[in-house]
Amino acid sequence: MEAGGRLQEPALNEIMGQLRQELRKAKDDHNMAIGAISSLQRQMEIQESELRRIRAEKELLQKQLREREAQLQAVSDKFCSMTEEQRQEETVVMMEEENRNLHQVVTQQESQLAEQSKIISELQGTVNQLRAEVVNTRLHLLEQKQAQKEIQSQADELQHTALQTRVALEQITNKLSSLFYPKFERYRNKIIQAVFSVEGSQEPPGELTDNEVLEAMQSMFEDAALSAQA
Repeated sequence: MEAGGRLQEPALNEIMGQLRQELRKAKDDHNMAIGAISSLQRQMEIQESELRRIRAEKELLQKQLREREAQLQAVSDKFCSMTEEQRQEETVVMMEEENRNLHQVVTQQESQLAEQSKIISELQGTVNQLRAEVVNTRLHLLEQKQAQKEIQSQADELQHTALQTRVALEQITNKLSSLFYPKFERYRNKIIQAVFSVEGSQEPPGELTDNEVLEAMQSMFEDAALSAQA
């Protein structure tokens, strides 16, 4: 029973060691996941800030475009309301030039608005992707926490089992000692008496060890065998 206990205890210790390693790995993964979430959140904040800036620029461009369109409409209305006499060549050329300039400005601003809308769409897609990654990372973190709890629970349970096993082994060992030690001592004393009561044997100088008793008994058997052959 004692040998079996010695075999079981190292096995439990080995399992406990493996569980501790898994627990440390789970804690490391947990810290890495927290770092990843913080990094993703910082990226998302940067992208959202950029998105707000682009939207503000878009609103400003839209306002400027509305103002230019109003100016263009005012020039067109003014041109249409002029009489034939008022439409002198110089005035017409100047107004047509202004009209072309306004059209060019409007075209440029419309192009800028289209570009800004494209950038906003791309940034919004990036922000959505980062949010999805944050959600997935948090779910992974929850799974790691659950796995860490399960590993800790297994480690605690095995430690409790190991303690119970040690207590049971001590109880069994004590019980066996109380049952067999008195009988063993009686047999040992009888062997010592038989060995040292033989004629010519000297009394033992002191307390004998178990090995010394066995050697003396073996020597007595050998002497008896030699005497029988003679």
